Amino acid sequence: MNQTPQAAPYWRLSSFYFFYFASLGVLLPYWTPYLKSLGFNSVQIGLLMALVMGTKIIAPNIWGWIADRTGKRMSIVRLASLLSVACFAGVFISSDYFWLIFVMISFSFFWNASLPQFEATTMNHLGADTHVYNTIRMWGSIGFVLLAVGLGYVVDEYGLNIVPVGLLILFILIWLASLIVPDQPSQHMSQQSQPFRHVLARTEVRALLLSCFLIQVSHGPYYTFFSIYLEEAGYGSVLIGELWALGVLAEIIMFLFMYRMLPKLGSRKLLLMACMMTTLRWVMLALYVDSLAFLIIVQLLHAASFGIVHAVAIHLIHRFFTGQNQGKGQALYSSLSFGAGGAIGSLYSGFIWESQGPVVVFMIAAVFSLAAFIISWRGIHVTT
Repeated sequence: MNQTPQAAPYWRLSSFYFFYFASLGVLLPYWTPYLKSLGFNSVQIGLLMALVMGTKIIAPNIWGWIADRTGKRMSIVRLASLLSVACFAGVFISSDYFWLIFVMISFSFFWNASLPQFEATTMNHLGADTHVYNTIRMWGSIGFVLLAVGLGYVVDEYGLNIVPVGLLILFILIWLASLIVPDQPSQHMSQQSQPFRHVLARTEVRALLLSCFLIQVSHGPYYTFFSIYLEEAGYGSVLIGELWALGVLAEIIMFLFMYRMLPKLGSRKLLLMACMMTTLRWVMLALYVDSLAFLIIVQLLHAASFGIVHAVAIHLIHRFFTGQNQGKGQALYSSLSFGAGGAIGSLYSGFIWESQGPVVVFMIAAVFSLAAFIISWRGIHVTT
């Protein structure tokens, strides 16, 4: 049976996205400044963030394989969410760098396992009404905005030591939200699926995955050093949080219109447009950090660099990977893009941030997103 936005699962699905991305609203703007306050340098910070993203290379594929075999996606999401809480609590034991490496690897192995399986569960609940996904995912963006802005005021009042406390509370809320979401078998699970390797052999599938990988490589320095970049340019915590929030507000608006834009413009045109706007974004960030007006434009372009790219990718992954390939397809997308792509982006930016400077780092990011445009243009020819 198809679900609509008014159906019961809508708010239960939305609550999980709200808390999950609210935690990112703390993690992305404030975790790296917190690490810097502990005395870690750019290489150490880049490595820690790369480890968080790098576990997405392995964890989603392991859990995706288990989910496809058992069909119990929400059981996996609940277990992974609970174990991520237990592991993250280790940050309160010690701030030793090697201890934090162990904590972040163990925490992120479970935390990164849950979202791809929850994405698959959401799409299964929606059935034929996949366009409703964007209105559900929008609540994750709202959660991000509220925490990114709100915590800026709290940090100004109480300092960066409040950051790990806020994160632990949100991770607990993610687990609680997972308890109220019912499982939903894939409506096309019974359909005969192509062998997984045959799906991967398709040119448009490989082009999509490679393009998403390159786009996320380009985002690596943004997710790792944007707050530090603005801090070094003289911006305060509240304004930094507001700029993060502005980017996600733009993403929210884009999600609201994607259900109209996808049928009208098609996946290919939207992805090509997003890749070019992403390239423009990183060039502007490299050259005009001292201009608040340009920074506002940079953050508005998040609607394209993340909003359009992710919405198109989720749409095409769901279309390409069906039946028993569904969980593996979502996991592969997550591991290659947000995992390998994000990790490589964090690593390269951490190693050259101090030696070459942020301008070089973000110009390299622009080259990666331009490469994604070329690959998408040559390899992706779907019209819907």
